[in-house]
Amino acid sequence: MTPETLQQQRVTVVGGARSGVAVARLLRSAGAEVFLTEHAALEPSVCATLEGLGVAYETAGHTRRALEADMVVVSPGVPSTAPLVQQAQRIGLPVYSEIEAASWFCQAPIVAITGSNGKTTTTSLLGHVFRTAGRAPIVAGNIGYPFADYVQKATPDDVVVLEVSSFQLDHIDTFRPKVSVLLNITPDHLDRYNNNFNAYAQAKFRIFANQQEGDVLIYNHDDRLIREHVAHVAPKRSFTPVAISQHHEVPTGAFVREGTIILRIHQQEDVLMQANKRAPALSGRHNLYNSLAAAVAGRVMEVRSDVVRESLTSFEGVPHRLEFVRTVDGVRYVNDSKATNVNAVWYALESFNEPLVLLAGGRDKGNDYSSLKPLVQQKARAVIALGESADTVMQELGTRAPHATRAATMEEALRHARLFAAPGDVVLLSPACSSFDMFDNYEHRGDTFRRLVNSL
Repeated sequence: MTPETLQQQRVTVVGGARSGVAVARLLRSAGAEVFLTEHAALEPSVCATLEGLGVAYETAGHTRRALEADMVVVSPGVPSTAPLVQQAQRIGLPVYSEIEAASWFCQAPIVAITGSNGKTTTTSLLGHVFRTAGRAPIVAGNIGYPFADYVQKATPDDVVVLEVSSFQLDHIDTFRPKVSVLLNITPDHLDRYNNNFNAYAQAKFRIFANQQEGDVLIYNHDDRLIREHVAHVAPKRSFTPVAISQHHEVPTGAFVREGTIILRIHQQEDVLMQANKRAPALSGRHNLYNSLAAAVAGRVMEVRSDVVRESLTSFEGVPHRLEFVRTVDGVRYVNDSKATNVNAVWYALESFNEPLVLLAGGRDKGNDYSSLKPLVQQKARAVIALGESADTVMQELGTRAPHATRAATMEEALRHARLFAAPGDVVLLSPACSSFDMFDNYEHRGDTFRRLVNSL
């Protein structure tokens, strides 16, 4: 599909949040006849925007009008199991994701990053690498900036860095990154995949489904599922697989040798830097993977090693991901609201040596907390359980700490935290759950935590 072929095509956009409005605007600019449908009520400002664009819409439910189309474009928040999406597929309508539709307009090379954990940090870090190199990357996607809002600004001389979720990959057709990055695959969002981990993994693997000769896949060699899948697929394809590892010296890519990050790119070995010299925002084992991935992606895209090195030492981190808020009475408060799955919390707990007061809970997505129990037992002074999953968190994790209690609100959680924490401790918000039971999104949850900590 190209922008030219969209002239007078009837397109239904499903979902009226940021990505839906952005792609409606983009498709309308190409001359498509766009209809937006939203199952909830639309804000008056969104309605005004759509009317200004000449986009017809319906709100508070879907009607048959939504299926009177030549194609359907879905926002990331709309599951493939939604009845409207299922109906569209049954009657043979093509269903595309927002990043697929936006990619039809993209003239710049794309570096796309996915994984269950670390994709926001890696995307932000790679954007920082390019900026440090004097380039002006377009950083968008699941990181919070719809690709469709920025794609028309991209020229062949630019570079687009996209954070891509499994939901966005569910409905791609021709989406083809120049460089794809696959960080890890652990159970997450299984509620969107009928509790089928394999279906979720296959969605992640789609990031390199259309890559061809001259394209590069950067993958985590230490993730067995990914390593075995790449070993099976790569010999049949013409893209170039490039590995990252903390435990093995890989033939091409990046690895750690005796505490030093080594790059093997373009058949040359380069000693990049001591791993412990990375910026504080990149501390911890999980961020070492993120650093290796960003370093390789930068080098593949012709960023010099000295620039990559400078970037890894100057990166300041991203909001809501192990974000230091402040110290109160000798206790550090850390906002890790973006840790919406068990594996992300495991990495967070692993990053600290100090005693922890852990704030966890929210809307459970089918979590298995087994991997957290030893770390909670080893490191947590207390567990404070929040939200719909409070009982589960108390049962699974609370029994592993000397102290545990429930809290009905974030304010109450912080009151408990102040009682449990001693000077030198860390109060860590790392929920392992989505936020939608109490907050609009993980940003709202993290902003609330930050605001309340700053008011202590």
